[in-house]
Amino acid sequence: MFKQLQNEEKIYKNYIDGQWVNASDNKTIEIISPIDNSIVGKVTAVSQNHVDQAIAAAKKAQKEWVKVPMNERAKLMYRVSDLLESQKEAIAKMMLHEIAKDYKSGIAEVERTADFIRFSADTAKSIMGENMASGSYPGFKDNKMSLVVREPLGVVLAISPFNYPINLSTSKIVPALMMGNSVVLKPATQGCISTLLLVRIFEEAGLPAGLLNIITGKGSEIGDFIVTHPAIDFVNFTGSTEIGQRIAKLTTMKPLLMELGGKDAAIVLDDANLDLTVDNIVSGAYSYSGQRCTAVKRILVVNEVADALVEKLTKKVESLSAGNPVEKEVTIVPLINEGSATFVEELIEDAVHKGAVLKVGGRREKNLVYPTLLDHVTVDMDLAWKEPFGPVLPIIRVPSVDEAIRIANHSEYGLQSAVFTENIDRAFYVAKRLEVGTVQINNKTERGPDHFPFLGVKSSGIGVQGIKYSMEAMSRPKAIVFNIND
Repeated sequence: MFKQLQNEEKIYKNYIDGQWVNASDNKTIEIISPIDNSIVGKVTAVSQNHVDQAIAAAKKAQKEWVKVPMNERAKLMYRVSDLLESQKEAIAKMMLHEIAKDYKSGIAEVERTADFIRFSADTAKSIMGENMASGSYPGFKDNKMSLVVREPLGVVLAISPFNYPINLSTSKIVPALMMGNSVVLKPATQGCISTLLLVRIFEEAGLPAGLLNIITGKGSEIGDFIVTHPAIDFVNFTGSTEIGQRIAKLTTMKPLLMELGGKDAAIVLDDANLDLTVDNIVSGAYSYSGQRCTAVKRILVVNEVADALVEKLTKKVESLSAGNPVEKEVTIVPLINEGSATFVEELIEDAVHKGAVLKVGGRREKNLVYPTLLDHVTVDMDLAWKEPFGPVLPIIRVPSVDEAIRIANHSEYGLQSAVFTENIDRAFYVAKRLEVGTVQINNKTERGPDHFPFLGVKSSGIGVQGIKYSMEAMSRPKAIVFNIND
């Protein structure tokens, strides 16, 4: 199924207007494996001319796609989901080498994505419109009827990150297509080969030419050109807060949906079930080496249970496996590149220099940062505030629940938080006061189920994701009013 993605030189092509094409100037980018620095493959580095072609194709195809009945769009998505599941082993193997995601997690990502597609196809049928009568509003007779329909926005630019190349690309593509839009997909450079495999599946399922186009290349070279292109009607971005803020400044009067950075806090109260707490925090902080926007990135624990919690956490973190995910099943894998590993290492060094106590880890071998746990972290340390995107967890001891809430809210981020307590009243006390999009009670911070609303406040995002919410964001209501003359 995937053979035609490469040319004779084994360079992965781009998919534009239903054709797999090479760059006209033969510019390529090497995709280097985080595991061993081997070359996974080469991808086409597209020019602005190719971007123009992709957007023009999307604009033309969308005019016909909007005429396709919703049930026909849904049937096509069911075919996509079935084909995707049939290729999960091949895609998981590619993610293993390309982004160092362990094979088991890669399989889980593909299976989750197949479920996302099916649920999206089902959901779209139920949010197409509503009827409203004027008589329900004060001062009006019952002589008007509004038929409210939803219309597509046009061409959606989907920009996806490296860490979930299949799921976070699909979560943009499918809601957009189901609502009658077309899509131009710009994946992160690292992870884009996996995303090319995904696009091939949409083609194999029979998606009409031009509706989904993929352009690979460095964001530093073509990013500004794409997001400011006058024919792009909507930008759906997942990535760093820095890049998200840049996109927001560059775009004018263009609707945005963004999932950005986070500094998710786990707040531990004195009545928490510590075994449950530790299991969830460690899973939430260290899975895929913490390279998740919703990873637990700091612990705020009240003094009464801090010693007991640290003791249990230390044992749990010491037991985590680290290494090459090709050779063995591990939790801690190499980070996506050496720059990321260096950034995490510098955060650890800053904290230790300022008085933090290193309980576990602190070692690094090339891209591999071993699981690290730091106690007695204080608010003057960078690690208390910056997002590491790596396997390091700071413990901040606090005298009270209100101080934990204050520190949690002082962050520029507001994606998720977790609170661990056996008292439902205290759980809601904390949840109501946290300035985040989601509060998890007695569970790790995480995304999903995918039909739940998912959002960040402050520097963590713009708009609301989740299957229904994404569809609403990528469409607009239109009111058609019938005036009834007596």
